[in-house]
Amino acid sequence: MSSTTGSDLEFVVGTIARTAVDNEREFGELDAVVGDGDFGYSLARGFEIVLADWDSLDRSSPSAFLKKVALVISKRVGGTSGPLWGTAFLRAAGAVNDRSELTGEDTVAMLRAAAEGIKVRGQSDLGDKTLLDALIPMTDALENEMKSGGGPAVGAAGLARVAATAARSAAEATTSMLARRGRPSYTGERSIGSPDAGAMAIAVMAERVADEWAVRN
Repeated sequence: MSSTTGSDLEFVVGTIARTAVDNEREFGELDAVVGDGDFGYSLARGFEIVLADWDSLDRSSPSAFLKKVALVISKRVGGTSGPLWGTAFLRAAGAVNDRSELTGEDTVAMLRAAAEGIKVRGQSDLGDKTLLDALIPMTDALENEMKSGGGPAVGAAGLARVAATAARSAAEATTSMLARRGRPSYTGERSIGSPDAGAMAIAVMAERVADEWAVRN
């Protein structure tokens, strides 16, 4: 798999941030079905700060950049989302602590580390109806595509689309799940019948990355 640049990482993080801000209402409405409805608001407020501080973020290495993003999110995102998303970015930074350039394998390692961090911090796992139910299948699909030899053939834009497609399918599959963690779990069987807001956020973010990567100059 060819190496990716720091600008690619910045593109992905910037796209995630803009997606969180642009979809504040939609994410909040999803969360309100069985949660307290503050997910969209909390996520948007944190990523607004990331975008506001964008030009001053440390770019000395991929890890330093991700650590700074993690710090901003941890401080600015309210509720349970701050610790979870902050941990995800921090663990991703740790996975590439000695890297100056990133490869596709590094991307998978960052996503795996982020998921493991969320598991520990949120005491959750695959099947609990959380964002992990989109993040982990998305990472699996990305890794499988690269292992099958498809990476060089489809390129970065193609890999982004593979990830987005897997994330969307997995997020929609949370509709039939019973929530076992977070506020939605308090509603018991009422949590069945609507998708998890965090999982859908992962899907929407992945789709926007894929859409915008396809038209990058």
